[in-house]
Amino acid sequence: MNRRILLLGAAIPALAATIIPAAHAAPDRRDGRRPAGPMSRRLQLRHAATGARFSGPYHDGRAADPVAMAELSIVLADTRTGAVRPFDPRAIDILWEVARQTRLGGDELVVLSGYRTPETNAAVHGAGDSQHLRAGALDVYVPTAQLAGFGDAALALRRGGVGVYGRHSFVHLDSGPVRRWGDVAPGPAGPAVAQQDDRIVLLRKAWAATRGR
Repeated sequence: MNRRILLLGAAIPALAATIIPAAHAAPDRRDGRRPAGPMSRRLQLRHAATGARFSGPYHDGRAADPVAMAELSIVLADTRTGAVRPFDPRAIDILWEVARQTRLGGDELVVLSGYRTPETNAAVHGAGDSQHLRAGALDVYVPTAQLAGFGDAALALRRGGVGVYGRHSFVHLDSGPVRRWGDVAPGPAGPAVAQQDDRIVLLRKAWAATRGR
């Protein structure tokens, strides 16, 4: 466990207590399918801005582990203030499933942005109703050669929002309403939602600026 988690370790029990109801909630069945049989779900994840890491199981196949989710919530904390909000297990499950389908599940996944406070979201020019504000979204770096496959797998799930940015090598995943946008051609989730590329440039510049704080 890295130093950031060790420093905040005392907060994990209290945070885990707030996560238990969400972690044991009924699985999302918007796709009409029954949940798969029990299978341990593991992730290796690093936040690009802070270097905080998580590695190990977070779900036993029946329910998310509240303690592991508390650790993930700390890793995915707001990068400008360090504020922590219990992360939505459904968003983590989407990331795990896409990584598994694209055979990236054994690799360390690099997250560019997780939870954001309203102030941080404004500083990075995020949307006013961004799913990052409720700790339900992740922006994940994906190498250019694997970007198309990763994006297609995420779109095919139809379990939330997907933004694919080929020019900047990252994919936005969230557990909100099903929708898609970005700078790629329309995929299985339907017509793209327009998104201006200059806003993404501003977003990346703002991320870089917050890393130095």
